[in-house]
Amino acid sequence: MNHFWENHFVQTAGYYSVVILCMIVFLTIFEIVTKYKNWEEIKKGNIAVAMATGGKIFGIANIFRYSILVHDSLFMMVGWGVYGFVLLLIGYFIYEFLTPKFKIDVEIENDNRAVGFISMVISIGLSFVIGASIS
Repeated sequence: MNHFWENHFVQTAGYYSVVILCMIVFLTIFEIVTKYKNWEEIKKGNIAVAMATGGKIFGIANIFRYSILVHDSLFMMVGWGVYGFVLLLIGYFIYEFLTPKFKIDVEIENDNRAVGFISMVISIGLSFVIGASIS
């Protein structure tokens, strides 16, 4: 039975499944934190929300990429992934704090693509910094 869990296909399926579950939980947390409804805005065609959400998805996946590369156990991979997500979430709050002239959520909800693009790039950029620190 030990050989079953050591099989690369089984390990890949396990990592994939756990990361998908974590992604759903983390995106739900982002949905609670933001003042707009991500999926409703995307359904309406709001490009700024799509870019910001896409950056969050890429950022979370990238953090888990680094975590999978470095950690042997599923438990450690999830632990570092959760820690990386918390840091990404803190980055979101710092971004909001550093722009006192306007509200990030309001601008993104109003389809301000420049703000959505910067939000996406911040999420992606921070994910590389967080990922590098994990490894």
